[in-house]
Amino acid sequence: MDLLPNVALAGGLAWASGIRLYATIFVAGMLGRFGYVHLPDGLLPLTDTWVLAVSGVLMLCEFLADKVPAFDSAWDAVHTFIRIPIGTLLAWGVFRDSGAGVQLAAALLGGALVAGTHFTKAGTRALINTSPEPFSNWGASVGEDVSWLGGLYLMWRHPLVLLILLGLFVLLMCWMLPRIVRGLRALRQRLQRLGSTLSGSAQPR
Repeated sequence: MDLLPNVALAGGLAWASGIRLYATIFVAGMLGRFGYVHLPDGLLPLTDTWVLAVSGVLMLCEFLADKVPAFDSAWDAVHTFIRIPIGTLLAWGVFRDSGAGVQLAAALLGGALVAGTHFTKAGTRALINTSPEPFSNWGASVGEDVSWLGGLYLMWRHPLVLLILLGLFVLLMCWMLPRIVRGLRALRQRLQRLGSTLSGSAQPR
């Protein structure tokens, strides 16, 4: 087993799942099915016809949902319970034949990466949605699409480059997440003050 390509594959799939889960499954499955890339045995279920059909439909739904301000945040909230376990499972599947210890390590690292990516994306989009105009939301969505495509390309063609970029992304993520949390707390406090003001003004005098 080539360690570097498989580490890049596990990390790349986990990262990509935190951004576009269904598209990641569909593209990986299609490329593997038609022999454009080699998938480890643990990922061969991605090439199944039913998996491709379901992930293809959900990929289109995800693409449209991600372009609608406010609805994209609701979509992200629901998919907290889908992206993280599935992204972890994909990282685990890459090392299915490498022993329980290696699999567990891959699942832990993959789970941390997909969780961090998901929360960074979801939190950033929630803050962007406070803007009254939709263009910043669309720009963020298109930027995610481009980054996701670039990440998948590097994952198979230049795995070392991808791993370096993932390392930089993790550092950026560690810097961003506390700021996103503070921003969301400030937003919640503003909404609570607004709600109190509106409820106070609505009371009869």
